[in-house]
Amino acid sequence: MASIYDLKPAFQKLWRPLVGRLASWGVRPNQVTLLAFSLSLGLGLALALAPQVQVLWLLVPAWMFFRMALNAIDGMLAREHQMQTPLGGLLNELTDPLADAALFLPFALLTPLWSPVIVGIAVLSFATELAGTAALGVGASRRFEGPMGKSDRAAVFGILALLRGLTVPLGLWTNVLLCVVLALSVLTVLNRCRAALKEVQP
Repeated sequence: MASIYDLKPAFQKLWRPLVGRLASWGVRPNQVTLLAFSLSLGLGLALALAPQVQVLWLLVPAWMFFRMALNAIDGMLAREHQMQTPLGGLLNELTDPLADAALFLPFALLTPLWSPVIVGIAVLSFATELAGTAALGVGASRRFEGPMGKSDRAAVFGILALLRGLTVPLGLWTNVLLCVVLALSVLTVLNRCRAALKEVQP
């Protein structure tokens, strides 16, 4: 199914010149991964402690884009400049859903958003990435099927944060949207599992 992830090749091409420079400067992919994770945790903590501060919510969409850039950069550094390591693979898979949770859960503090739905989306962000990596355990490739992958979740929450920062009322329509995101997250888990099984079945 269609996903923002399908734009990844074009997005990587945009950052490839910078990646070359970073590699020549000795920057390692694990450093980029940990930077993205640390800043995500920091912003999430700030949102949780001060959800009434509008400017913090305005930072979220910009950070979501920058975080996707960092995610693309660490991957290209590893693959295209022979810096892949087992530790890097573990860090990449562990930090992404943790960063998602840190950035998503503060939305549960906003009225009138339905906190159980937001918590459910955070939990399913772990499940979607687990389904993607679990495919490796059955002999399939890492799965990235949508329709609600990491980039799609980032886009939805980035837009909601922008609206919150601009003081646009988040009413019933927002909760309906979040319920759709929840349902699409479940579908994403199923799609990744189905694709993995199809790949390994004779």
